[in-house]
Amino acid sequence: MNSIDWTNQQNDAIVADYFEMIQSELSKTKYNKAAHNRILQQKIGRSKGSIEFKHQNVSAVLKGLGEVWINGYKPAFNYQASLVEAVDRWMHLHPEWMIRAPATEAGFNEASSLFLEPPPTLRNAPPPSELEQTLAVARKFDAAGRDERNRALGSAGEARVFESERLHLRQQGRADLAGQVEWTSKTQGDGAGFDISSFETNGKRRLIEVKTTNGWERTPFYISRNELAVADQQRDEWKLVRVWNFSRSPRTFEISPPLDQHVSLTATSFQANFH
Repeated sequence: MNSIDWTNQQNDAIVADYFEMIQSELSKTKYNKAAHNRILQQKIGRSKGSIEFKHQNVSAVLKGLGEVWINGYKPAFNYQASLVEAVDRWMHLHPEWMIRAPATEAGFNEASSLFLEPPPTLRNAPPPSELEQTLAVARKFDAAGRDERNRALGSAGEARVFESERLHLRQQGRADLAGQVEWTSKTQGDGAGFDISSFETNGKRRLIEVKTTNGWERTPFYISRNELAVADQQRDEWKLVRVWNFSRSPRTFEISPPLDQHVSLTATSFQANFH
């Protein structure tokens, strides 16, 4: 039986088992991977190694989805389309997973400022076949649109960057500037073209647009026409801060205009005017 393709029932069983484990991991509840594997062996008639590799396939699908995956199950690609469909079925049965409240770091306001890492480049891109499979899943599930619609996640990411900016300025002896950092999208709404008005330590303004995901650093994101316009008009001050891996341990990088030097911009909608 191990030599034939997995059935829908087997895929559904391993996807359900995977999400049971990852929910335990995210809630910091202890669980036993070996015990899960033994139960699945009896349930679906697959070997220990086959189940472990399929778990890695699920990790790869979740990577494309822009989600977290289980520590220890490194994403393995070249999975079958039927596994993606099984993940899709699980998502439809559990819509609460996609809109779950973002994890928060207890006391993060005073914990530490975020460290800005180098942004992704062509040099550190995954192999082409792996990247294409990852992006295909992102398109199927509209990972960018999901993050854009998740207002709780977006707000939590902005709050994290807002407090990090203030803390960084205080640590650099600029408490005067820290007190002037503004969470603009909260105080003025979303029309400014940036979320946070902050400062460099020399007093120069930083206009920060925050984009947050639970997934990996290359998860696609949406950017509005207005945000692009403000980025172009105020190139010296505008910054895009990408927060990723948010539900586990937030990591960040920053990119500056022109954005098309860092990302491919694709038009996704058009304004329709009557004749």
